[in-house]
Amino acid sequence: MKRMRMFHNIALAALLCAAPLAGLAQDRPRSDDLLDRLAQPDLRNWPVVEEEIILLWSRSGSASADYLLGRGRAALEAGDLAAAYDHLTALTDHAPEFAEGWNARATMFFEANRYGPAIADIQRVLALEPRHFGALTGLGYMLEEMDLLEEALAAFRAAQAIHPHRDEINDAVNRVERALEGQAL
Repeated sequence: MKRMRMFHNIALAALLCAAPLAGLAQDRPRSDDLLDRLAQPDLRNWPVVEEEIILLWSRSGSASADYLLGRGRAALEAGDLAAAYDHLTALTDHAPEFAEGWNARATMFFEANRYGPAIADIQRVLALEPRHFGALTGLGYMLEEMDLLEEALAAFRAAQAIHPHRDEINDAVNRVERALEGQAL
């Protein structure tokens, strides 16, 4: 049954994702403008700008790819990692230029404590969207857990440069800086 569901997901993705992801190129200038605004330290409405960025990143330009992303996220939220894997792998197989598909699958691997595949997917995200603050933050958390503190700090600082408003990013930078100072003593 599990193989049949996976086959069904892959076949559906192949059929529905055959159209190019045209919307991605159109949204790029808007995403860049929003990311430039988000980086401004005195931005008061940053939650609105952040939400607009996430919404843009979540639109692939293909209804079927968006459907698979939604199904994968819903499965992830429900704790069904096997279904999330099936949906998100079908998505990344058939829409490899859609950064948010890779990011969602990286999140699934992170939730499953499979840091190797999560980091590999984050590398794909960052190749497609170098200013993906969520991917950089997730990378920082994994590197910190792996006790690679200098690398974690670099990831957190990169996320902070893009998004200086998120408390968890700023807290992570401070926490890792303190840990590194303690190691130096």
